[in-house]
Amino acid sequence: MDRTDLQRLTKEELIDLVLRMQRPEKTSRTSSKPPSSDRKARRDRAKPGGAKAGHEGHSRAMSEDADRIIDHHPSQCLCCRASLSSDLAAETVSEHDKIELPAIRPLIERHRRLAVRCPSCGTLVVAAVPDAAKGTPFGPRVHAVATYLKTFQALSYERLQGAFANLFGLTISQGGLMNMLRRAQGAFAAERDKAVAALRRAKVIASDETGVRIEGSNAYHWVFRCAEAVVHQAAPTRGAVVVRSLMDGHRPDVWCSDRYAAQQGHADAHQTCLAHLARDVAYADEASEDMLPSRLKRWLQRAFALADGIETFAASTIAGKRRALERSLDHIFATTTSCDLARDIQNKFRRARDQLLPFAQWPGMVDATNNACERALRPAVVQRKITNGYRAMWAAQGEADIRTVVDTARLAPGTNPFKIILQTVSA
Repeated sequence: MDRTDLQRLTKEELIDLVLRMQRPEKTSRTSSKPPSSDRKARRDRAKPGGAKAGHEGHSRAMSEDADRIIDHHPSQCLCCRASLSSDLAAETVSEHDKIELPAIRPLIERHRRLAVRCPSCGTLVVAAVPDAAKGTPFGPRVHAVATYLKTFQALSYERLQGAFANLFGLTISQGGLMNMLRRAQGAFAAERDKAVAALRRAKVIASDETGVRIEGSNAYHWVFRCAEAVVHQAAPTRGAVVVRSLMDGHRPDVWCSDRYAAQQGHADAHQTCLAHLARDVAYADEASEDMLPSRLKRWLQRAFALADGIETFAASTIAGKRRALERSLDHIFATTTSCDLARDIQNKFRRARDQLLPFAQWPGMVDATNNACERALRPAVVQRKITNGYRAMWAAQGEADIRTVVDTARLAPGTNPFKIILQTVSA
């Protein structure tokens, strides 16, 4: 804004501009900005005393399965110098693991078709074409490793090519890697369809989306989550048509998301993510001298306390706490304020009034926040930052199918992503 623009402003507009400039910057605690964007504290202003005390020291846990056990017997008595036989009864004093990776090299199995001449009639008989001559020369484990490194370690084609050459001694062109990934992605379609079917039966669904580049254009990576499945979807739009197409007419009891309009109206009830509101309230509380944001902050603390212990409370206790929270909201909404920030956050809560406490109506089934979906989206965000998107829609949708199958399987604890990929590709 130059001097000419400033001269055209009215007195009220100038006052509003000055107040806005005096407001604190938004951080990861008061907005959706990532923690990496926060301004780091200066060392000379840090608290005295140096670094914080570390945690109590501990050693590495012993491996459950050892490939080889080597016993070390004493050979001579330290007292009388007598020789000690290894046949003497011994007890274990300590155990120590030495861990090493074996040399990794591709296992190449060469199939040769042979021809022999029949001794009876003299006909030259050629062996049937083996399966190794059909399709790709690369086996399921090579496909699984390429898929895992590309999808979950966010390697570009160039870096993936280097990893195979340097780690495994296997030379594969980038075009060969692309064909390999495309073949592997097709194996996940069946399990992905099962996850979608489970989503279309669910009574409670949560959703979220993030931006991504596909074929040089802005697109979106969606995630939908229920108790039995996690479904990822690549789409060229952020509109509600993505939700309607995936749900195929199914309408759950409750939908959980942020306040974005395209994610509204898909269920009989809606739970607004309280974590998103908490960030807005935290910023308003920092920037405003009005007490209303502080009251909303305390209200959210009570709501989070109810959500954290809801599975341990009796039904009557939950109902009582819910009624108390609703009465507090009535008092907060009846409060008048002259602060724009306080009024904006008050109106935001007022518009979401019916979407603040459904988690108390469906205890144990509905979360107060949408953090589970945000965690499911985080790998896609990392992938976007590293690779800057996808060259083709099939790559984006194929990766979404892989994440769907792996994340759905990981709803059960102790699941290994690479083993899931290998099992799916092998099948």
